[in-house]
Amino acid sequence: MPLSPLDIHNKEFSRRLRGYDEDEVNEFLDQVIKDYESLIRENKEIQNQMLNLQEKLNHFSNIEETLSKTIIVAQEAADEVRNNAKKEAQLIIKEAEKNADRIVNDSLNKSRKVALEVEELKKQASIYRARFRTLVEAQLELLSQDGWDSLDSSRDSERELLRG
Repeated sequence: MPLSPLDIHNKEFSRRLRGYDEDEVNEFLDQVIKDYESLIRENKEIQNQMLNLQEKLNHFSNIEETLSKTIIVAQEAADEVRNNAKKEAQLIIKEAEKNADRIVNDSLNKSRKVALEVEELKKQASIYRARFRTLVEAQLELLSQDGWDSLDSSRDSERELLRG
């Protein structure tokens, strides 16, 4: 068991003839007590500082561990967000391609319908022109027949009769 300053203070030496000077010994012991108390105090302060530093070290170690975990979680989250963004971009591209295909197909169908309508209109116009030509030719034929000349001469006769 280590000595305490009180043990040093209470220590009594046996007396003998021709022994040491008691006052000198007591002075020396008082100096030893002061120095010993000072060392004990200093040792306790160092131990307290060591405990404080150990607590801080533990605290910073915990912070470091937490930061490491946070960085890992953040990296995983960033990777997940990046992967989700890539998947979403691929889905958007596929949807856009489907829409583009649908639009192209719709346009082709409409173009075919318009082409069919144009062909139908050309046929109808051709039929109309043929019928109209036939009608005009029939009318011209009627005009060129002799019956019109006889009408013209009978009109002339009527006019002469009426004048006369």
